[in-house]
Amino acid sequence: MLRQVINVLLRAAVPFAATASPALAHHAMDYAQPVTALEGLLSGLGHPVIGVDHLLFVLGAGVLAARIERGYLLPLLFVAASVAVAGMRYLGVSVELGELSVAGSLVVLGAILLATHTLSGGAIAVLFLIAGALHGYALAEAIVGAERTPLVAYLVGLTVIQGAIASSAWWITGWLAVHRPRVPLQRLAGVAIGAAGLAFSALAAFS
Repeated sequence: MLRQVINVLLRAAVPFAATASPALAHHAMDYAQPVTALEGLLSGLGHPVIGVDHLLFVLGAGVLAARIERGYLLPLLFVAASVAVAGMRYLGVSVELGELSVAGSLVVLGAILLATHTLSGGAIAVLFLIAGALHGYALAEAIVGAERTPLVAYLVGLTVIQGAIASSAWWITGWLAVHRPRVPLQRLAGVAIGAAGLAFSALAAFS
């Protein structure tokens, strides 16, 4: 089963990698550091949307949550971890984490979505906490060095937009499962997210 999942992801990643640009270093304020509360809020709202890798993971988190009992808690764990680690990086906590780790989280999520058997809720919760930490560390790049006011506004925007995206994906997936059960949303999401993760991994490894 694992070999079949990998083969599906690799076949899907080829056309994606051919058209993808090195957009891992994304920034909502065109690399200008936020200096006001409004700029911090807009940066927090825009950063996870402009960054395709972050956006895909949050969407996938919502899709996966819909197939697990009380799964709506999983995106909350991801968001909480990402915001907490973003704040920690702002305070000076620094480790060597590159975009390759973020891309790898997409591959893992894609494989979980494509797998026939779902991991236990506890195991997925741990993975979401780790992924949230990885994404939060990358997202904090936009706010490191800013004043406290734009920082707080950035974290608020980050929390709101990620929560809204994940909740929407969770609700839509649940609605489709009831009203359009033939739509293989989970499998489509798994292929798209896993292929994107492989493509971004290649870009990060060779850039």
